[in-house]
Amino acid sequence: MQIPGTPFKLTADAAMIADVRARVQAARFPAQQAGTDWETGIPLDYMRRLRDYWLESFDWNLWVDRINAFDHRMVEVNGEHIHVIVEPGSGSDPLPLLMTHGWPGSFVEFLDVIDRLAHPERHGGKVEDAFTVIVPSLPGYGLSPAPSKPLSPADIAGLWSAMMTDCFEVDRYVAYGSDWGSLITGSMAFDYPERLSGIMITTSGATPDFASGPPMTPDELAWAGAIQPILKSEGGYQAIQGTKSQTLSYAQTDSPIGLAAWIVEKFQGWTVPGTAEDPPFAMDVLLANVMLYWINGSLAPSWLYIFLESSMVPRMGKAKVPAAFMMPPGDLFPPVPRSWVERIYDVTDYKLAGIGHFPGLDSPDELVTHLRQMLHPMERKAD
Repeated sequence: MQIPGTPFKLTADAAMIADVRARVQAARFPAQQAGTDWETGIPLDYMRRLRDYWLESFDWNLWVDRINAFDHRMVEVNGEHIHVIVEPGSGSDPLPLLMTHGWPGSFVEFLDVIDRLAHPERHGGKVEDAFTVIVPSLPGYGLSPAPSKPLSPADIAGLWSAMMTDCFEVDRYVAYGSDWGSLITGSMAFDYPERLSGIMITTSGATPDFASGPPMTPDELAWAGAIQPILKSEGGYQAIQGTKSQTLSYAQTDSPIGLAAWIVEKFQGWTVPGTAEDPPFAMDVLLANVMLYWINGSLAPSWLYIFLESSMVPRMGKAKVPAAFMMPPGDLFPPVPRSWVERIYDVTDYKLAGIGHFPGLDSPDELVTHLRQMLHPMERKAD
């Protein structure tokens, strides 16, 4: 497999860091309008603690060094420039693994698992289980420049397929996705199966066509009912990003505290939903993720929400490659029943595993284990 693109290194811009610090120091906080838990949004007490940590302990320079420890490339695909982390795997024939993040995550989600997936022998595993790990940043997210126009999950699936086949020139590969990455990876399984041996995702990634198929089972009806209150509580967040993202972007690009509040709240609500607990992630990790969006501006990540409704159009028939599912029980939505995904995929494995919405951060051991156990057999079967 060739490694395409132009080598890239992230730089720690001193003027930018000083500007962020000044803005954080000058942050103007609102009153605590409602209860002190997370039900109405991120609490004032937590944001004050996050601000203090940002000023007193967070060191972006250390994160730049950590990020630059990997091989980064800028790859041109169908006229779009995509940032990609590439870690060639150990052994003579490591299986290429494409990993796609979502929002408000980034490649930061995968930094702790890349080496373990690419070099299992360094971590007590077997070299024959190695992957060559390929982690693109979604267009406009993290270190990828904003695309020339808003792109849907199906559009990005086409970009990823072209990147893997035309740029990396792989014969076969497997793919993983969470959040929007699940929808993108699911689209690849339906629309671009030619060299894709199989996928593993953390949500359904697609909607069955119940109108032409068997009626919903009791479990499916119960699940569809259980998610309605969640859809209602998250509807405003989705709607403003899908309709008035330009208005939202002024606060996000002018105030690092405003951007952090918009992002960090989801690391709580999508991992320990319905609780008064803090997000179960180190503030250092959360702020590193925020910084990637501060650097690049934050308008383009909202664009995917323009396509949220169209992304849920029912799929006719089944995807053309096998699919495995790692369903975290503590995610925003309860795990979709196996029968639901069996309507649209050739399901090779289905496990309730992990903790929440960001498995690379909240459940790295289980993510690594299930990627190996679920995806390697698909490639061996394809051969």
